[in-house]
Amino acid sequence: MQTPVSAGSREERHMTHADVSIPAPKGAPGRFGILGQLWFQVLAGTLIGIALGHLAPEIGVAMKPFGDAFIKLIKMMIGPIIFVTVVHGIAGMNDMKSVGRMALKSLIYFEIITTLALVFGLVAVNLWKPGAGMNIDPSTLNADAIQSYVATAHDQSMMAYILNIIPTTFVSAFTEGHVLQVLFIAVLFGIALAALGEKGKPVYSVIESASQGFFRIIGYIMYFAPLGAFGAIAFTVGQFGTASLLSLGELIIQFFIVCAAFTAIVFGGIAWWCGVSLWRLMGYLKDEIIIVAATTSTETVLPRLVQKMRAAGCEESVVGFVIPAGYSFNLDGTCLYLTTVAVFLAQATNTPLTIWHELTLIGVLLLTSKGAAGVAGAAFVVLAATLNTTGVIPVASIALILGIHRILAEGLTFVNLIGNALATIVIAKWEGKLDERVLAETIGNARTRRLHHV
Repeated sequence: MQTPVSAGSREERHMTHADVSIPAPKGAPGRFGILGQLWFQVLAGTLIGIALGHLAPEIGVAMKPFGDAFIKLIKMMIGPIIFVTVVHGIAGMNDMKSVGRMALKSLIYFEIITTLALVFGLVAVNLWKPGAGMNIDPSTLNADAIQSYVATAHDQSMMAYILNIIPTTFVSAFTEGHVLQVLFIAVLFGIALAALGEKGKPVYSVIESASQGFFRIIGYIMYFAPLGAFGAIAFTVGQFGTASLLSLGELIIQFFIVCAAFTAIVFGGIAWWCGVSLWRLMGYLKDEIIIVAATTSTETVLPRLVQKMRAAGCEESVVGFVIPAGYSFNLDGTCLYLTTVAVFLAQATNTPLTIWHELTLIGVLLLTSKGAAGVAGAAFVVLAATLNTTGVIPVASIALILGIHRILAEGLTFVNLIGNALATIVIAKWEGKLDERVLAETIGNARTRRLHHV
């Protein structure tokens, strides 16, 4: 179906948005050099925050509002940016059947990769055994601190999760901050706008202008990224600090190594297969990597990830769908965390796990890892829900890792970020909606290989 809404060729649409998509606060290189680079500013803020949290923990904890304010500023823009990006991308497509095909391919890819992450984490923790010999008695742990997470976990179910994708009202999707709800209404609105044809052109133009305005706001907000990173990391170190690091150091080391190994082996293999240099991709996303490490939240870079992947040659319709959907369905780092921590708690409390227990754990996690998306402290909530469902590992044992959850989150958020960036390239290439020339100019190709249409 041809739609008059479509504004020019794919290349023209891509270049139009790439030109306006990244008003990043990087300063003037000639005047400021490396000091004007966002990644350096955020890294400096992070290091200062670590030092303050270590030397003056009470002051470090008091810096928390800076991190919270930055995260809130970003979150307030996520809904509008997802909406205008998805609507503009879908309304500009010539074939509405490709929307459903792209969605199906994305969900299949997400399920395969998250299953790999669950199995990878399970194998690694069984080989390393970081909890062996701790001999923790769950009855001696203070379970009061985890009651809010356990209560939230009881409220999660797959049916409730599916129904929750449908917002109460059109506006509530934005006011309540549910990414999948915004994605849902954006897809519907985009399809409807495309069906209007010529009559939809005025609205299409408004959406296009709004998109540029929203991304400009993100550019302004990013000036505060170094301050947000400083506040978030100062709080983490000041609140949980060296005591947590020392007592559970082996788990932290093991988890970070597992994250690095999964990135190198699985993501490296996928990147090589579709002709992308993983190392250059990480270099391209260095600003975002540092920000998520400091804030322990991938949501803080969602708008910029949309910008970066559009500028890297991925068509807007693919970026607009894959990244928001990936933030709920493609949390590879979270999956690594869940199997690693669950088996670690079993080892620490001397809870015997058979192969059937572990297979059941994988099966439950395939469901629960999708069922708490958008919930505050989602990984912790999913862990509580999973332990409660399987009934083998004591739920109270998660109090053991409460103090280091934010530290572990620095590893899982990194994997989540890279996983969704790579997924966008894979789906775009799979769908024939990747500009190879732009990709080579921005990220660089490791080799030439095309995914064939299925």
